[in-house]
Parts: sequence; C-alpha cells; structure tokens
Amino acid sequence: MWWFSKDEHKDIWDDPVAHPLGDIEAAQRIRAICRDAAGCAEAVGSPDKRSAKKQQVERDRYERAAKVAMETAMKISDELVRDSAVREIVGLCMKANNIKTGRALLRAIHAGSIKAEVLREHPTLEGEQA
Repeated sequence: MWWFSKDEHKDIWDDPVAHPLGDIEAAQRIRAICRDAAGCAEAVGSPDKRSAKKQQVERDRYERAAKVAMETAMKISDELVRDSAVREIVGLCMKANNIKTGRALLRAIHAGSIKAEVLREHPTLEGEQA
C-alpha cells in the first residue's frame, strides 16, 4: 500500500516506456493516462476550498499527464487511432476546464465523425470552429 510508505506515489504517466509502442498500445496508454488523471483534472477544473499547495500539486499532475498523453499521441501513425486518442485527451482537458488546449486539440482531429462527437459532448469548444 503506497500511502503508508514514505516514497512518493508514481503516476502511470511518470512510468517510462520500456519499448516503442504500436498504435493500439499507444492509444491504450493514452486512455489509461486520461482515466487516471481524471481526478486531478476535475480538481483543477472545479473551484473549491483546497489549499493553494494542494491545488498546485493537482495542476502539476494534470499538466504532466496531458503532456505525456499528447507526446504519445503524436507518435501514432494511424489517423483514426490518433484522432480517437486525441479525443480522450480533449475530454481530460475539458474536465480541467482547459478550453484553450481543448480547442487546439479539436483542430488536430481530422475524422469528421469523431470531431462531431467531441462537439456534441463539449459544446463550449464550438466557438472556435471555422
């Protein structure tokens, strides 16, 4: 049980990747990162009575997770798999109320059906579409 030890808990996005990932494995890693980072993204996105230090810790965790997920997505060669993975990252950004990054990532999605689904889930991103 990691919370009893003095060692700091390592998040999934802090774990090094031992070998190059295939497209499907990379998409699965992104999904796992986004799922695990959802709690800290929600803490960043919702104003509450947490201490400034706790808020900063959660923000740092969210930013590291998003960065690793985006770096992993850039390495995916299959466009549909990449678009699906980017969709997961957009969802993470929206939980953190990071609309600017969400809009930028939305522009990176090429598949019309995936883009339409993201806009249905997050209508606040629609303002930037041209």
